[in-house]
Amino acid sequence: MKTNITANILKWLGTLVLMVGAAINSLEIYPLGIMIMVIGGILWCIVGILWKELSLIITNVILALISVIGVCYTMGYFN
Repeated sequence: MKTNITANILKWLGTLVLMVGAAINSLEIYPLGIMIMVIGGILWCIVGILWKELSLIITNVILALISVIGVCYTMGYFN
């Protein structure tokens, strides 16, 4: 029961964070929007772990990694 409540809170928090990140991205505030969306993806990844839902885990881990690597590349960390 406690896992369901935790997962429910995290999924709504993750959804809210993703919407805020999307709004910040639409205002072209870089890289803050992407980093906020990464946080939302991590929250959804945790939900996937709690639900034992591999598709949520894989999707959100891969999207978070792509986003972080993209920001690092753009900021010149790979040069």
